[in-house]
Amino acid sequence: QVQLVESGGGLVQAGGSLRLSCAASGRTFTNLAMGWFRQAPGKEREFVAAISGSGISTAFADSVKGRFAISRDNAKNTVYLQMNNLKPEDTAVYYCAAGRADYYSGVNTRFQYWGQGTQVTVSS
Repeated sequence: QVQLVESGGGLVQAGGSLRLSCAASGRTFTNLAMGWFRQAPGKEREFVAAISGSGISTAFADSVKGRFAISRDNAKNTVYLQMNNLKPEDTAVYYCAAGRADYYSGVNTRFQYWGQGTQVTVSS
């Protein structure tokens, strides 16, 4: 079983930045593809970004391309989501996700494990 713990959410003004972190445990970290999803009130959970086990490959939703970056520190078993130029429509609960590294397929990566989520609120 994989445990995921997110941190770094909060309230920020439009145009500002936040960095989310997700610490993973329970499995060799490099054997995990990692991702971020978000869910806004009244909407379905949507894909935000994914990163392969090695960190070489990344993928992003069109809505965040050029503004968000995903990275991982395999020595710290942690994945990050750097969010820049935030917009009010980025307001959501952000979830960290993990799946088998050999299942990595960019935006279509399948994830089996989920964190509890962290709230990001962007004010206008």
